[in-house]
Amino acid sequence: MTLIARTRARAVETLSLDSPHNRNALSAALVGELADALTDAGEDTGVRAIVLTHSGNTFSAGADLKDPPPPEALVALLRQIIELPKPVVARVTGHVRAGGLGLLAACDIAVAATDATFAFTEVRIGVAPAVISLPILPRTDPRALARHYLTGERFAASEAVATGLLTTCDSDVDKALDPILEGLRRSAPDALAETKRLLTARVLEAFDRDAADLTALSARLFSSPQAREGMTAFLERRDPAWVV
Repeated sequence: MTLIARTRARAVETLSLDSPHNRNALSAALVGELADALTDAGEDTGVRAIVLTHSGNTFSAGADLKDPPPPEALVALLRQIIELPKPVVARVTGHVRAGGLGLLAACDIAVAATDATFAFTEVRIGVAPAVISLPILPRTDPRALARHYLTGERFAASEAVATGLLTTCDSDVDKALDPILEGLRRSAPDALAETKRLLTARVLEAFDRDAADLTALSARLFSSPQAREGMTAFLERRDPAWVV
């Protein structure tokens, strides 16, 4: 079963997360297939830019708790998006949770529907937003992010824009994307690559400095007793034991 749908129009390659049965959760298989699709698009001279979108009502629910990717694989995927010499634009018409926000932050431009919702739910299952912090922390407002990281609350697209997770939101996502994609089509490929390199330098510094430590933290937390309780409670649709 193909987990990434691919289409192309006027030099823009659209990669769609297509695993709606589990709300496009980041399974090992989906992460691997998305990495392959990004490699193909990055090497194709007929591709000027990439749109990353989704089927169903959820962009991504975060890590697949039944088949999670190794932390190293998620780090590699996020870095691949950032290092790709072509702009990657997120198109979100549904909801985004946990690890899905890492994908969103790795993209160069992110546009969402006004009724999309967002949440860093890691703390509610006994882990932390460790690996996804690599692209998120350099690109967002730390004071606003603290509340979202620490509480796991849902927040609206307008707040995601204010925080820096989104570029913009609109009731008509495709209308908002039209001028962005037209601008990318009018831009010289080499100039786009070098401009993206300027924009992502600080994010890549975070990867070079912190990736190993955050990968180790993620692995440690996911194997902890609290995480086992949190994930079991999530799958059983009940509150974990620590809720007061």
